[in-house]
Amino acid sequence: MSINRTTALTEHLRRRILDGEIAVGEKLPSEAQLITEHKVSRTVVREALGRLQIAGLIRTRRGAGSFALTPPAEHRHDAPPPPHTPEERATLIEYRMALECEAAALAARRRSPAQLENLRAALEAFAQGADHPATAVEQDFMFHREIAAASGNPHLLSAVEQLGPSMIAMPRPRLETTHDDASRPLAEHQAVLDAVAEGDPTAASAAMRSHLSASRRRVLAD
Repeated sequence: MSINRTTALTEHLRRRILDGEIAVGEKLPSEAQLITEHKVSRTVVREALGRLQIAGLIRTRRGAGSFALTPPAEHRHDAPPPPHTPEERATLIEYRMALECEAAALAARRRSPAQLENLRAALEAFAQGADHPATAVEQDFMFHREIAAASGNPHLLSAVEQLGPSMIAMPRPRLETTHDDASRPLAEHQAVLDAVAEGDPTAASAAMRSHLSASRRRVLAD
């Protein structure tokens, strides 16, 4: 699956809400309309609406539909600035370990078949973009976001989304990558995905910790 349809539909609707094209209080297109317009399944539509609801962008009322809410502030004034030095990035990775190891464990317990497909699609996109650093960062982040989404915990998902793609470290060796170098992060992601697919929370948490520990080593070696 080369295109993550759920992510594409979520982003399309999110942008329409943030741009004011769908005004606060306005009803979103119905599930049937979205299915027809975007040529996606009902599962994709419901996953996308679920993500928007978790993000605080819509409210869904049974029998009435989904309505746009006032978008939450994207950045807190008391949030730490984005990391710049290797040491700052290493500190961020320590925070991610506390956050994402538990997210991976929960994802192994709770992920739905559709969420597992989203993870596979994100990993495939990451592999295809490995030779293009900017694309790789975006797809790397999307994989981690899908893990948080599969955890079923909206607070974990919100925390990852607040960090955004800037949470992904891009040390100089990754910018001057060889095929073997590029395969290492891919293999680390694959280990996380395999454990989540197998429904093994302990292995999923350990695989995520191993991946982030390796990321920290790469950052500090820059």
